[in-house]
Amino acid sequence: MERVAGKAGANRFVQSITMRQLQIFETVVRLGGFTRAAEALHLSQPTVSMQVRKLSDTLGLALLEQVGGRLHPTAAGREVYRAAQDVLGRMAALCDYASEARGVVQGELRLAVISSAIYFMPALLGAFAERHPQVVPQMVVTNRENVLRRLRANEDDLLIMGQVPREMPVEAHPFVEYEIVVVARPDHPLAGARAIPLKRLEKEKFLVREPGSGTRKAAERVFAEVGVSVRPWMELGSAEAIKQGVMAGLGVSVLSRRNLAHELAAGHVAVLDMQGFPIRRRWYAVHLKGKELSLAARSFLEFILTESERILEGGRG
Repeated sequence: MERVAGKAGANRFVQSITMRQLQIFETVVRLGGFTRAAEALHLSQPTVSMQVRKLSDTLGLALLEQVGGRLHPTAAGREVYRAAQDVLGRMAALCDYASEARGVVQGELRLAVISSAIYFMPALLGAFAERHPQVVPQMVVTNRENVLRRLRANEDDLLIMGQVPREMPVEAHPFVEYEIVVVARPDHPLAGARAIPLKRLEKEKFLVREPGSGTRKAAERVFAEVGVSVRPWMELGSAEAIKQGVMAGLGVSVLSRRNLAHELAAGHVAVLDMQGFPIRRRWYAVHLKGKELSLAARSFLEFILTESERILEGGRG
């Protein structure tokens, strides 16, 4: 990218280029398109396109191009993208410094959460928000595939998942233990039986989550270790759908015990005493290695690492 000589040129850019334009352009490049950037920034797509065009006109450079049906930054666009990341990062650090100096935790907190964690994350987020009312939380609940996509694109401050990805460099912080159990309807013939061999599940209609689900993978590993072949009878897209299927008598399944508190208390489902179960796992707060967390994100991470168990056992605050 051509450098503008002298302070006069630099001053003209400072007066013409807005922080919002840099933020919009950085988001378009990072997420790979105008539509996704508009959704992330809660703007209309025409507004996003217009601001990127204004930035391009001010610089006198083409910043984006269509290659193979996808939007990519030009060579100049890559330079502007790096500059925008630097400027926005420094501004975020400045805001964090000012907040910390005043003793106030504030700003956006962006979380992406595996759908199975929806049964406990609102309680943690609510307790944190009570303590830090100037934090503005945003929580996206989705499946593992989308969480991994968001992690790669660095769209969020923290991602909550039960299985840490090995295919990318991340830092993972374990904060809550959970149990995976085999569940059935209370009137199921196996309900109340003791030390049921896993082999018995081969005769059952087994309800499963989508491929890639952490709960499904954990159960499949246990089955493989003992040579049990449990064939999926029906695939359902969420833990809630699995619960409804079990309660309707469609079959048996595996679920996190934390997701079953109300159903167990009401007697709508029964935990089967299967050999090899419960499987104990942990939930993790994950971010890309080397990521600079905002003050709000650092505070939330410390909060869930130190207080999750107490809050989820019933003590909020």
